Amino acid sequence: MLPKLILFSGFAGITVFLGGLLAYYFNHHIKESPVKYEITHTLMSFGAGIILSALALVLIPKGMEELEVIPLAISFLFGALLFLSIDQYLAKQGGQMATLLAMMMDFIPESIALGAVFAIEPKMATLLAVFIGLQNLPEAFNSYRDLVQSGFTASRTLLIFFGLSFLGIVGALVGHFVLSDYPDLTAHLMVFASGGILYLLIQDIIPESKLDKQYLTSLGAILGFLIGIIGEKII
Repeated sequence: MLPKLILFSGFAGITVFLGGLLAYYFNHHIKESPVKYEITHTLMSFGAGIILSALALVLIPKGMEELEVIPLAISFLFGALLFLSIDQYLAKQGGQMATLLAMMMDFIPESIALGAVFAIEPKMATLLAVFIGLQNLPEAFNSYRDLVQSGFTASRTLLIFFGLSFLGIVGALVGHFVLSDYPDLTAHLMVFASGGILYLLIQDIIPESKLDKQYLTSLGAILGFLIGIIGEKII
């Protein structure tokens, strides 16, 4: 059972690195053009839709199942206010890491949830691993661009992504061995992450994905959210 959990969570995480590799090839081996610019913004929009679907269909509903109104509201607001502070700090430093932060804030809680439900509902855990992996691919693609614009070299960014890809295994093991008996604590983690994700989406990610006088790029967000709907329906 444990090797299977590691395999599933490893798949969910490795797409972080694969998304970074795809972004590296796209940014450094494809000529600059209006079409490339539109594709980049469409993928940013697509990633925003997937992140929003994780928030609306997985993180908040799972939290609402376990928490009363006041604890839920406190965790949600705490997540939003904490990441407002982090965002302000990064802006002063000249960094652009909102997409990376949002990716980690849905990847880690979902990986923990994957580990927590693995022993109880293996079918749901399998589909959740696929869902997480599909989310990470466009999110990592967009995060690569943010990190490079913040001054990170391509090789350092890919090294960071390679390390982050193993967080899925770590999160799943923590969820399986530590938090499976504490559903309320897992719920607090998910709701806290939701507050931070929603702040980052509204403040940084969605405005960045918009392209003036181009309307089809916004359909990327619709398609991203649709993938979330389909994944949640299958699960």
